[in-house]
Amino acid sequence: MLMIDPPRRPISIGFLLASDFTLSAFSLFLDHFRLAADEGDGSRPINVTWDVLSSNLRAIRASSGIAINPTSRLGNARNYDYIVVVGGLLRNGADAIGDEEASFLQRAADAGVTLVGLCTGSFILCRLGLMKSRRVCVSWYHKNDFVAEFPHHHAVADQLFVEDGGRITCAGGASTADLAVYLIERHLGHCTAQKANQVLMFDRSRQGHANQPHPPVGQDFTHPKIARALLIMEQHLSAPLSISLIARQIGMSVRQFERLFHNIVGETPAIIYRDIRIRYAHWLLHTTDRSITEIAYDAGFSDCSHFSRHFKIKFGQSPSQERESLSMEKSILDIDRKIFHHSFRDVLAARGTNSNGSFQALP
Repeated sequence: MLMIDPPRRPISIGFLLASDFTLSAFSLFLDHFRLAADEGDGSRPINVTWDVLSSNLRAIRASSGIAINPTSRLGNARNYDYIVVVGGLLRNGADAIGDEEASFLQRAADAGVTLVGLCTGSFILCRLGLMKSRRVCVSWYHKNDFVAEFPHHHAVADQLFVEDGGRITCAGGASTADLAVYLIERHLGHCTAQKANQVLMFDRSRQGHANQPHPPVGQDFTHPKIARALLIMEQHLSAPLSISLIARQIGMSVRQFERLFHNIVGETPAIIYRDIRIRYAHWLLHTTDRSITEIAYDAGFSDCSHFSRHFKIKFGQSPSQERESLSMEKSILDIDRKIFHHSFRDVLAARGTNSNGSFQALP
């Protein structure tokens, strides 16, 4: 049976852009709703309407230097289903949004409008006291910044987005697309959500509870020299540095560094460095089509057999076995898609039309 989403009430979204906001978070989220708003790529605001809100209508600069012109002044917050705060560089602190924008968010919260924080927009909501007794999703990259500023909030840094008590917070990056699909499906149906995702070349959407990819090992260590050493390791994966060079970069002798590292982490720097690279290789194996040899080199292994041996110790099977398992899963998915598309074309043929409105015989 051909699935068609029933008509739904249009969604209304108001955007508040912080100073030096993240353009990718804004554009990915908005473009999903733009494609869901109309048939094809028409971009007419039929099923979804949106405004970029501001108290003064002056252009707002993204962290990339691109400026976006607001489309509407702040008005009645009740006109919107969602008020979406798009955060950006943390250096702006309390000045990320103006006083009138802050008051508007307070009124929206009082009116029961769902508030959404994209990227570091969650920081803005917390500064205004709008996330009390709620979980807050933050990127692993900013978790330590968040905990330092908001020690009494419950930070979630291992999920893509979190919905809690009329608030939705999202880690940012590509996860804003996943959140958009989640909300579109809720309001406009599964088919509309998948159409937007597929037009934008996303293979599949992820659930909010899905893990954030490749979080840094150093985020769980508060000792500054250990955290710095782990960061240096993660910044040099394809061409690993010597332990002596890392020790020198953090101002320690090799002996001092190894002793401190073992006391705090429980393993030697060399073992942890290798483990970080193996974990990175595992991520590449799951998220790219690169060959195993390329992945080994990208993870800093010049010898593929050496790489495979340590990969199997870590994950219980060799990289080739892991890739074979992934290929089988993909083949099953491709077969399901072909069945779906042929079923869809059969329905159209039976009705005497193809997707362009004219009959076309099946091959």
